[in-house]
Amino acid sequence: MSRRADWQQRGFGAIASAVFLLLGLACAALLSSPASALEAHDYKMAGDAVHMRVVMNFDQEPEPRWFLLRSPHRLVIDLPKTTFAIDPKELKARGLVKNVRYGHINEKTSRLILETDGPFVVDEIDILKNEGSPGYRLVADISSASRQAFDEALAIQAQTTGSTETTPKSERLGLRTGRKGQKFTIVIDPGHGGIDGGAEGRSGTVEKDITLTFATELRDKLLADGRYNVFMTREKDEFLRLDERVKIAREHEADLFISIHADTIRLKGIRGATVYTVSEKASDAEAQALADRENLSDQLAGIEIEEENHEVADILVDLIKRETHSFSMRFARSLVGELSTTVGLINNPHRFAGFRVLKAPDVPSVLLELGYLSNSKDEEQLKSSEWRGKAAASISKAIELFATSTGSAGG
Repeated sequence: MSRRADWQQRGFGAIASAVFLLLGLACAALLSSPASALEAHDYKMAGDAVHMRVVMNFDQEPEPRWFLLRSPHRLVIDLPKTTFAIDPKELKARGLVKNVRYGHINEKTSRLILETDGPFVVDEIDILKNEGSPGYRLVADISSASRQAFDEALAIQAQTTGSTETTPKSERLGLRTGRKGQKFTIVIDPGHGGIDGGAEGRSGTVEKDITLTFATELRDKLLADGRYNVFMTREKDEFLRLDERVKIAREHEADLFISIHADTIRLKGIRGATVYTVSEKASDAEAQALADRENLSDQLAGIEIEEENHEVADILVDLIKRETHSFSMRFARSLVGELSTTVGLINNPHRFAGFRVLKAPDVPSVLLELGYLSNSKDEEQLKSSEWRGKAAASISKAIELFATSTGSAGG
């Protein structure tokens, strides 16, 4: 914020001497000297591989300018000359941000650089006045994205030479579903993997193996159709964090994300497939219990999970409530309809709960429980190539209906 003294408006009159003029120039020089540099403190990062929020406090109101760089992907924020008082522990790699650097560019400019683990988009960069304490804070929200989205942002930047203004979220997060002239893109997520084996059947069948086998067969069937781009979050027995699975879907600009699982339950008589969509409130106690187990996958693998702070959580909840949810619901209904004709379903087969892996803000997503490994008949079906073929055919038909309804079916 500029704090220049305007000596000409003090009404000195005709008797003002050169001494006052010199004093005025000296004061102006002092106000623009290093003594007036900003002070930045309390740097914080929160989030995961999909969305990150960065907050940094200032003693005065800063006037930042930001721009993007690639190779590697970076967000660069330029500030007036700033003294940084930052705890080095807060700069450790976290989520989407893998490196943070800061320093002085010249006598007038300082710079903060966030290097990311892959392409991203800037959701918003704001300067806000602190409510309960003196000073201001810079708040930067970024989200993982595809290379195309990052390149488009670079192109806009080249035309506008950079700006602190951001695109309205309704435009930034517009669904990609139904892109004309492009193949419908599906990301299949074989649940669990590596150290996280998931559920185990009565005869020793392990969920991570069932999900990878089924996902591979479904991918091959969809690719053979020729109308789709199909990717998998993992193609071998490896561990992936839940947010990494979501990030992969976003990087591929997926039109649909299907997470494949096979659960167990203490009631051995329960069997059949279930389709889940995301919700902050579970449809029933069983759905809540399943979501809790799946959401613990990262912790079971020995990775410390830090919950997002309230501000980040509020942002994610707001994003989830957008049109993505209605598209997820539409596909879930189609999927239940197709599976009901070929594969056994449980009662009330479309359920919902707060699955972390379904929280991509702009990718319609479902979690499909193929059956219960705790039921001997379901376990045998899941190991049967004939049964898996029928299930894959039903899923393919549901995808065709969904893609056609959004205008993306066909090559």
